[in-house]
Amino acid sequence: MRFSQKSIVILAASLILPPAGLILLWLRRDTSVFRKSLGSLAIVMVGVAHLFFFYGLHMEFSGEIRPVFTFQGGERHYRQLEAHRAAFQAPAPPPAIAEPAPAAPSKTEPVPAPASGSTYWADFLGPGRLGHYDQKPILTQWPAGGLPQVWKQPVGGGYASFTAANGLVFTIEQRRGNEVVAAYDLRTGRERWTHSWKALFEEIMGGNGPRATPVWDDGRVYALGAEGELRCLEAATGKLVWNKNILADNGAANIRWGMSASPLVVDGKVIATPGGSHGNSVVAYDKLTGKRVWSSLDDKAAYASPTVATVGGRRQLLVMTAKRAVGLAVADGRLLWEYPWVTDNDINAAQPIAVAANRVYLSSGYGHGATVLELTAQGDGFQTRVVWANTRMKNKFNSAVLHEGYIYGLDEGILACVDAESGELKWKGGRYGYGQLLLASGHLVVLTEEGDVVLVRATPEKLQEVGRFSALHGKTWNIPAISDGLLLVRNEVEMAAFRIAAD
Repeated sequence: MRFSQKSIVILAASLILPPAGLILLWLRRDTSVFRKSLGSLAIVMVGVAHLFFFYGLHMEFSGEIRPVFTFQGGERHYRQLEAHRAAFQAPAPPPAIAEPAPAAPSKTEPVPAPASGSTYWADFLGPGRLGHYDQKPILTQWPAGGLPQVWKQPVGGGYASFTAANGLVFTIEQRRGNEVVAAYDLRTGRERWTHSWKALFEEIMGGNGPRATPVWDDGRVYALGAEGELRCLEAATGKLVWNKNILADNGAANIRWGMSASPLVVDGKVIATPGGSHGNSVVAYDKLTGKRVWSSLDDKAAYASPTVATVGGRRQLLVMTAKRAVGLAVADGRLLWEYPWVTDNDINAAQPIAVAANRVYLSSGYGHGATVLELTAQGDGFQTRVVWANTRMKNKFNSAVLHEGYIYGLDEGILACVDAESGELKWKGGRYGYGQLLLASGHLVVLTEEGDVVLVRATPEKLQEVGRFSALHGKTWNIPAISDGLLLVRNEVEMAAFRIAAD
C-alpha cells in the first residue's frame, strides 16, 4: 500500500502530536467524512496512549466504583517524590556573601533529633482505636482560608494512615516496587528514616500499595504490608528487629483487596489476622521476638482491624472476619461469642465499636447495614441478642464514631447520625464521598474523598457544617490522624499537616 506525501505528513503528525494530526486530517479536501471519522478515532486512541505513556494519565476508581482519570501518581510522581527527598537530604548551600561561609554538615553527621512529642496517637485511629481526639481542645471556628498549614509534601502510594510518637510520624507507602515504612518529623515533615522491602500489591478496583497503618509501642513500630509482610522496627532508627510473612506463616491466601488490618499490640502480643485455615485465622505473636503465642479460628480474613474493648464486663478482642463478628480472649484467643455477618465480596471493613457496657455496634456497606448486639454472660462466654438492625447506616470502608449516645458515620458516602440505643436515624446529609472522619471537641473532622477537610458539629439535632477547606488534591481514602495539636492527612500522592489546636 502506497501512501501519499500528505498522508505521511498526517501520520507523522498524529504520532508526534495527535491534535496536529487531527487538524491536518480534517483540512484535507480529498478525503470523505467517513474516512476522516475513522482516522479521527485512530488519532484519538493515539492521543490517549500519549496521555498514559508520556503524561502520566491513569485510571482509578472512586468509592462509588466510578472510573476517575487522573494525572497523579505513576512514574512522574515517583520522580517528584525522589527529587523532593533528595533535596531535603542535601546540605544547604552557603550564603552568597563575601565573608567565609560556615562549613556544611558532612553526610555522615547524625540527623538532628526530632522535636519532642507525646505518644498519644500511637495506635491506629488513636487511643482505643475509637477515632477520638481528646488530647487538646481543637479550633472550632476556622479562618476563611482554612487551618494554618504547617507543611505539605509528596508521599508514596497506598491507603495507610499515620501514627505518631515522640515527635515522629509513621506511615507505610508504595515507592516503585517497594513497600516502605517511613518516619517523618512531626513538626517539619522531614523524612527521618525509611525501611523497605520488595513488594508491590496491585489491584485495579481498590488501587495499589499497602493499606494497614503501622502502630507504635514501647519504642518499636509494627508495620504490615499488603502482601502479608509483618515487620517490627526500632522506632528511632528503622532498624529491623524481626519479621515474618503472616500469610506464608499461616498457610493463608491473600484476600482480594490485600491485607488491610493494622496489627494490634496488647499484653505483650501482636495480634494479626492472616485468615488461615486450621486454626490460623487470628494469630498472636510475641511482640519482642515474633514467636507465635497462640492462633485461633478458621475464617477467611476481612479488612477491619482487630481491637480490644471491655464488653459485658470482660476485656476481649473484637474481630471482624469475612463471615462473622467474634469476641476472643486476649490471653489465648479462645472464642467467647460470635455473630454471623456476611457482606458481598466479604467486605467487612468498618471497625466494630463498643457502644455501651454490654453492647457492640457492627456495620458494613453494599446494602448490608448496621446492628447493635447485646452480650450476656453464658458459661465461659457470651450469648448475643440483636438490639436493633437496619440499613440506616452502611459503613463501607469508613468507620463510624460514637459521641454522647449517637453514632456518626458515612452511610455509603453521605454523613448520617443514628441513635445508638434505638437505631433511629436522626439526620442524613452532606455528601462527602468515601472519605473518613474523626471526633474532636464535640465536632466531626471529616476528610472527604476529594481531599477537603470539613468541620461538622456532632449533634443529633441536624447537620451543621461550620468549616471547610481544600487540604489535598485527588482521591483521598486515607484516615486522618491528630497528634499534639496537628491534623495529619495524606492520600496516594501527598501528605500535609495543619495546626488544629485551639491554643
